[in-house]
Amino acid sequence: MKSASKSFLFLIAALSLYTPLALAADGDQQFASLGSCKLESGKEIADCRLGYRTWGKLNSDGSNAILAPTWFTGTSQALSGAIVASKIADPEKYFVALVDAFGDGISSSPSNSKTQPRMQFPAFTTRDMVRAEYRLATEVLHLKHLRAVMGISMGGMQTFEWIVDYPEFMDLAVPIVGSTRLTAYDLLLWHAEEDAIRSDPAWHDGNYEKTPALLQVAVLHDMNLTSPEHYAKEIGREGFAARYESYRDKGATEFDANDRIYQLEAMINHDIAHGGGMDEAARLVRAKVLAVASQQDHMVNPGPALEFAKLLGAKTLLLTSDCGHRAPGCEGAKMNPAVAAFLDGK
Repeated sequence: MKSASKSFLFLIAALSLYTPLALAADGDQQFASLGSCKLESGKEIADCRLGYRTWGKLNSDGSNAILAPTWFTGTSQALSGAIVASKIADPEKYFVALVDAFGDGISSSPSNSKTQPRMQFPAFTTRDMVRAEYRLATEVLHLKHLRAVMGISMGGMQTFEWIVDYPEFMDLAVPIVGSTRLTAYDLLLWHAEEDAIRSDPAWHDGNYEKTPALLQVAVLHDMNLTSPEHYAKEIGREGFAARYESYRDKGATEFDANDRIYQLEAMINHDIAHGGGMDEAARLVRAKVLAVASQQDHMVNPGPALEFAKLLGAKTLLLTSDCGHRAPGCEGAKMNPAVAAFLDGK
């Protein structure tokens, strides 16, 4: 009788590990506790956890899973509109997992860590993000393989990292306005944003009571998000005063300033070749790749992605509008069906 009782208790304990996953509705915010996450620097994130959301069902042979990490300052909730609602990754066909990257305020971040708060948080890289995402996929979601990895902007950078670090783990990859390694112009923007935060008197070395407005960060970001032509058309001279006043009022308060610094530094140090040559990195890749780039991107230069795609002999899709980094949204009618068809193997 005692033996049967112990077996019953063991079964209940085992089932409890899977209950949150089983009961979660499509799109619910979920969290995975990963214990300690060791970083490239040799340091670690204590009480490491990742936020994520899932849609759809895994098929019987586990071959229909798609994973997409978040963009810079983005969350899985924001990403869901671009990936799921758009039907790029259709949850009627695929099991879709959107993952909150480190530093987004949902997953482990300077803004929410109780043991390593604010600027005590250890620096992380895009490679560290991907290693944690791989642990989520294998240890929590129990995936043995992915149909595809895809992502937009910093999510595209992570996608490039995925195909080099875990080359056998996916069939396909779709980096969208991402990069393999930042150009000098990209670095100019991201360093300027970080310096604008650190030099703002309201930042207080990261020990602020509320996120400072960061006027200059907001201006720098908006200047580069699209193209000069698009900004001039969208805002117009008559709308400029109100737009500039919105920078003064709201600034960049939609995202924690310390979290912004940490994600900025992850992008600044992003390099999928890890100090080596891109030709060496390309030889590691096994996935079929569709690289989507924006010709007028002033935020993430399209050159590195297109050059790497050439090394791979991969498919490319060039967006040509004046929307710049926002081209995936502006040219959804062109991009969405192309990506969906690639995922479907067409």
